[in-house]
Amino acid sequence: MANLSLGFPEPAAERIVARNTGLEGVVERFEGWMQQPDSPVRAIRRIPAREAEFIDIPASIPDPIRNALAKRGVSQLYSHQADAFEAVQQGRNVVVVTPTASGKTLCYNLPVLHRLVEEPEARVMYLFPTKALAEDQVTELQALIDVTGTNIRAFTYDGDTPPDARKAIRERANIVLTNPDMLHAGILPHHTKWAKAFENLRYFVIDELHYYRGVYGSHLANLIRRLKRICAFYGSSPQFICSSATIANPKELAEALTESPFELIDRNGAPAGEKYVVFYNPPVVNRQLGIRRGYLQETRRIAGEFLERGHQTLIFANNRLATELLITYLKAAAERATIPADSIRGYRSGYLPRERREIERKMRDGEIRAIVSTNALELGIDIGSLDAVVMAGYPGTVASTWQRAGRAGRRQTSSIAVMVASSAPLDQYIVEHPEYFFDRSPEHAHINPDNIEILLNHMKCALFELPVRDGEKFGPHDTTELCRFLEELGVAHHSAKAWHWTSDTYPADAVSLRAITSDNFVVIDITSEHKVIGEVSFPLALTSLHEKAIYLHEARQFQVERFDYDGRKAYVRHVDCDYFTDAMMYTQVKELVTFDSMPVATATAAHGEVRVNNQVVGFKKLKFWTNENVGAGHLQIPEQEMHTTSFWMHFPEAFLARFPDFSPTEKENGLAGLGNALRTVGSLLLMCDPRDLGTALTEDIADGVKAYEPNLYLFDNYPGGIGQSAPLFKMTRKLLEGAAELIGGCPCESGCPSCVGPAGEIGERGKEAAARILAQLLG
Repeated sequence: MANLSLGFPEPAAERIVARNTGLEGVVERFEGWMQQPDSPVRAIRRIPAREAEFIDIPASIPDPIRNALAKRGVSQLYSHQADAFEAVQQGRNVVVVTPTASGKTLCYNLPVLHRLVEEPEARVMYLFPTKALAEDQVTELQALIDVTGTNIRAFTYDGDTPPDARKAIRERANIVLTNPDMLHAGILPHHTKWAKAFENLRYFVIDELHYYRGVYGSHLANLIRRLKRICAFYGSSPQFICSSATIANPKELAEALTESPFELIDRNGAPAGEKYVVFYNPPVVNRQLGIRRGYLQETRRIAGEFLERGHQTLIFANNRLATELLITYLKAAAERATIPADSIRGYRSGYLPRERREIERKMRDGEIRAIVSTNALELGIDIGSLDAVVMAGYPGTVASTWQRAGRAGRRQTSSIAVMVASSAPLDQYIVEHPEYFFDRSPEHAHINPDNIEILLNHMKCALFELPVRDGEKFGPHDTTELCRFLEELGVAHHSAKAWHWTSDTYPADAVSLRAITSDNFVVIDITSEHKVIGEVSFPLALTSLHEKAIYLHEARQFQVERFDYDGRKAYVRHVDCDYFTDAMMYTQVKELVTFDSMPVATATAAHGEVRVNNQVVGFKKLKFWTNENVGAGHLQIPEQEMHTTSFWMHFPEAFLARFPDFSPTEKENGLAGLGNALRTVGSLLLMCDPRDLGTALTEDIADGVKAYEPNLYLFDNYPGGIGQSAPLFKMTRKLLEGAAELIGGCPCESGCPSCVGPAGEIGERGKEAAARILAQLLG
């Protein structure tokens, strides 16, 4: 049989998978390899099979539903399904937290269908984070409804819904499945068309609750405030039913999003097949620089081995470019083997809905042997029974990793999941500290719905939807001052003891749920005829769309020829080049207000409000694959100022005097390297993207005399902050310990991108200095 790993030379001793059939041989090979010196297999964890815990179907379930469940092979409920049904029947808000493929869907479908059989005029809304997931769930739900023989009607309502069907759905649907964007811009602002639905709204279901964190979760919390306000206007008060993957604080998150009390159900009664989870760290090829073998090539090699052995495999990549590259690599290898190239497909948000449905169906039917996907398949879309999952890079959170690993063996079969680490610091921390992943609880999800920019934007939307009465609250906030501010902006007017929207604009259109501001840049391709090919958020545009930047789109390179800052446009032309660009940012942070502080050794940890001034001053040209610096350029882009919240460490002269063998420059380099490590560990603890946290090292001036007493800032990279600085302050010890483990566990000699940063940026002794500083702080 031809080898799918062709194109990557490797001696026989490096073969990953044994030739015998079945997953047992795969696991044995990984285990054998792990015993070798400097093995790239860093951990293998066996998760034993689990027996089901059943409870009889409650006697109150109507016969049509009971018979429908029996026809689908359900004669008993899992314990968590029964617990959820009982809690909902008692009128409590419920959040269900169990692993992937444990039957969470029935936790809300069962009480919903029960209510609709008992009360045919009742209405229910389901909220899913993506259109694809809503489409998948309505298919499953409709199949169950059809067997009941009832007249219950369920429909999706999103951007793909035909205009001529929307009126019928508003008037006739018992269950509407939608997403936050449609609720925000297409349902709440037009609530008068949904009057019957809001008058009779009994349940509001939020699926994949863990998805709503950071900025997105802060927006959703305000969206729920608007929803509850409209429901109150129509005389309804729906119960909330939520489901979530395993995170550390699901009940806290549900209560923060809805501002309502919840009951947590986390006793999992579902069975599961045996699963093996493998952590793989590509071998080091240059120890001094900390360079490892390419993780995409290693992912391709491992996935290829699974495919060659006949295992249906799902490969996850963390971005569109990596997805397209892996599809290309696997198809090219398949052409040399006995596997049809069309049995390997991609799956991501850019594909047409019809194309995605076809891929899902063919995967369930076994026609497709491998799918390479972004996080689009991380959620609960049914693609059938899989043998293996290979993750190209750490997904960013423990919860997401378990979600992806859980896609294999969904039907109680044995399965394996392999995480191939990239050289990113977060990946290296996880792969070299597997106990963090396996032995600790997943991360906390944090939101800040009271971020003033987000709050004001949703206050505008609320005012557009309904007048704000004097003394009315929006969440916990008194609306008087907010409305007066909107009056100064010329969009609100007070009369007859209420505030009214007076602008002819449609505020929901100007509010993006995934960013603080909706001030985006449009990308225009001028290679032939002018056409819009993309849209980029304002902060990202400054670093990715400056003049001479290489903009990547669908695995093609475009060079930015003109950056129209005032017009919010970037004009690009297609080019073929072997490099990409990385912007260089100058950041200055000024402490404004200290909320709290505490001593750490002779240094100080604090958090509070700061002013951040950012300016893009230049860029580097880096070669694909090697990241070799092949050029640079200077830029002049207007300075950006924002007020946000921050965690910081203050290092007085007395503390730095403990390191007499380091020069002032080496101490500064050590602190800069420490900042890089703290951002990595901070993003891990906060369950956020590392880009959500900014770092800066700023000298402190005391009594008018410039002394080297620097502050090392870790700040929220969003105006107003999104609630990340206070948790970081509370976890100061854990943050410092994690940074020490990251730096101490990295095999590089003097710094690399996986720990404190490359030696070329933080100096030859930067890593050593950072480690010594941490030792003093933790001593």
